Amino acid sequence: MHDQANLLGDLDRLRSVSAKLDHIHAILQRQFPALQRITVALHDPHTDQLKTFCCSDLRNNPLRKYAAPLADSPALQTLAQSSQARVVDDLAAYDSGRPGSPAHILSEGYRSSYTMPMQMDGRFVGLIFFDAIEPGHFNPARLAAIDPFAHLVALTVVRELAVGRTMLAAIKTARTFAEHRDAGTGAHLDRMSRYARLIALDLAEAYDLSDEAIEFIFLFAPLHDIGKIGIPDAILLKPGQLDPAEFEQMKLHVDVGRAIVEEMIDDFGFHQFGNVTILRNIVHHHHEAFDGSGYPDGLRGEAIPIEARIIAVADIFDALTSHRPYKQALSTAASLAQMANLAGSKLDPRCLEALHKNPDELARVQADFAENPIG
Repeated sequence: MHDQANLLGDLDRLRSVSAKLDHIHAILQRQFPALQRITVALHDPHTDQLKTFCCSDLRNNPLRKYAAPLADSPALQTLAQSSQARVVDDLAAYDSGRPGSPAHILSEGYRSSYTMPMQMDGRFVGLIFFDAIEPGHFNPARLAAIDPFAHLVALTVVRELAVGRTMLAAIKTARTFAEHRDAGTGAHLDRMSRYARLIALDLAEAYDLSDEAIEFIFLFAPLHDIGKIGIPDAILLKPGQLDPAEFEQMKLHVDVGRAIVEEMIDDFGFHQFGNVTILRNIVHHHHEAFDGSGYPDGLRGEAIPIEARIIAVADIFDALTSHRPYKQALSTAASLAQMANLAGSKLDPRCLEALHKNPDELARVQADFAENPIG
């Protein structure tokens, strides 16, 4: 027990939830060799999507980049509503072959599972799945030993989410003021954050983006222009083109945004938050250009953080496809054609390719998060 306590104490030195989950799994696996996979899936209440957040798989077959409507699984819906855990002793009794379903898990060699809902402030936020390679693995005695670790995983995930959401809440008022002053809307931020997630999912293998990193790119995308709160109205709201001096002042919003983020990190003590670098990069580098002509640091190509390159493409795409008082919205096809002219100069060609490959998903986001008419 003393050795186990020491092992758990090592969690503090690990930065990401994925690393912490691997560590907890390694501890459990010493006692339960058949327990080969632990997966955490988060629920997006706006789209009802259940999506992988992190996964520890000792068979090197993690359930990555998986997303499906919670409504597609009545059994999981019941778990979400009841907050009660579920044991499946024999996965062979299920006949759905959908990825993530019991039968699909069975096809991967797993024979039994234990699923525990997670809550945050009394609200359902996701599920933890434990998969074993033997039937009937999760008997009462084993569950008694595993359950505290299941709650530890839940607390670890909820704590990370709480930090991220506290960071969002800490500057929500400032962002709201910025939205009232700028042409952007809440729907714009909803759309572009989902375009960013779509791009990140497509680039996950090429850039080794974990599901955890993808989730925080999605979570922090709406904060990219927070620094605009420090730009005077005469510049921010100017209907015409900015003159060179005005443009230089507008460019300062990335430095203002970075200063806001750093002050928030200091005030809330978030230095150990494993995903804070993603937020820094999004806020400070989303105006870097692929050819090095951007700002603030003139970074070029792969030197630009991938999350910043993703946000740049997502933001411009939504700007082009959105109606504004001073312009009409372009179609998806026209917007992508216009953006193709910026590939390799202003924008990362691989990020643009990700949008081209997913027209149905782009249309779904536009339909789900359309602008609210003003009446």
